[in-house]
Amino acid sequence: MDGSCFPSMNSHSKNAERKINHTSNKSDDYLPTTPRSWNRSGSFKIPPHLQTRNGSLRRNTTIMYSNSSGMLKPPPIEKKLECTLEELCYGCKKKIMISRDVLTDTGEIVQEEEMLTINVQPGWTKGTKITFEGKGNERPGAYTEDIIFFISEKRHRLFRREGDDLQLSLEIPLLKALTGCTILVPLLCEEQMNLTLENIIYPGFEKIIPGQGMPISREPGKRGNLRIQFLVEFPTQLTCSQRSQVVRILQGCC
Repeated sequence: MDGSCFPSMNSHSKNAERKINHTSNKSDDYLPTTPRSWNRSGSFKIPPHLQTRNGSLRRNTTIMYSNSSGMLKPPPIEKKLECTLEELCYGCKKKIMISRDVLTDTGEIVQEEEMLTINVQPGWTKGTKITFEGKGNERPGAYTEDIIFFISEKRHRLFRREGDDLQLSLEIPLLKALTGCTILVPLLCEEQMNLTLENIIYPGFEKIIPGQGMPISREPGKRGNLRIQFLVEFPTQLTCSQRSQVVRILQGCC
């Protein structure tokens, strides 16, 4: 075939080079540039927002990962996960049913339900964050939303948490506070322990029991303390004779 049928590369070398460079730069916009797009073996991993229900690539979908792709990452969906102190102390498994919008192959938005499982670890604290990537709503032209659960502590009828410690308030009659006694102390595990008090208990007195607080998540096997604060019960009335005896006994002690 006669070469005269083709344009001369020599006469248009600069234009040809310009077109080639432009095409090369444009193709870079369609390459996966985010680290999450590649697995450890070097193969490309299809992101959740570009998959069909069976995990294959959506048809007629252009893969664009550069900053010029226009794909937006929407803010995550935030939800509260309430846990009791017992659940945060000993751990538990929480199952949460979610409902989300999902794009079909035809571009329609349908509702889908899914059960999520959260393994609550001993020692987790209020505000602990658990993220499920790509488990939120799907929208055209945007990445799938993430769902974030934040741990919330339910109010306990006896104990109050302070970091890794538990605080407990107990009432004690004035007589026992002055003379000493043995009392039963409730524990978070619904058991009780005997506690002997030999010292005089005064308002604001605190007794610390090591190892009966919350698990320390950063130090497996260790627990915080149980801090018992005593509320001394005073009699509401005394006879004249009783008052005289109290004065005689306590005179010089205070």
